[in-house]
Amino acid sequence: MDNRVPPRAAGPGPRRRDRHGRGMRGPIAPPQVPLAASRADAFADLVQDSVERLERRWPQLADIDFLVLEVPALDGAGRGWSDETVPLGGTVAAREGRPARVVVYRRPVEIRTKGRDERAALVHEVVVEQVAELLGLTPETVDPRYGED
Repeated sequence: MDNRVPPRAAGPGPRRRDRHGRGMRGPIAPPQVPLAASRADAFADLVQDSVERLERRWPQLADIDFLVLEVPALDGAGRGWSDETVPLGGTVAAREGRPARVVVYRRPVEIRTKGRDERAALVHEVVVEQVAELLGLTPETVDPRYGED
């Protein structure tokens, strides 16, 4: 019989099946379980939880943007941070048409913590400190439980 199937040309295109013919593997975990969330998403959730906790006491925080960035930027000479201290967060004052911003830097916070609970506590401290700076208050005024952990 001459009904042979010609061999598939090996090319740079995507593989449609694995070598055993069972199809490509699916995701490791369904999207609704915590395992499927990336570290960046989990960190953003910690920041959001902290903001929601503070908004109950300070409703004016709804007018502030909260951002998560990977690392702090070096913005030219004199405006950078020193080798000894890397900022964990920062603030940007409100400008024409732009709301004030609180920024939390993910990688410096992650490096300083070992577990999720410790990370959540540090994220909350950073958010409280930055909100206090923005509002011109002490961190203890913003959150009476600040520094108790």
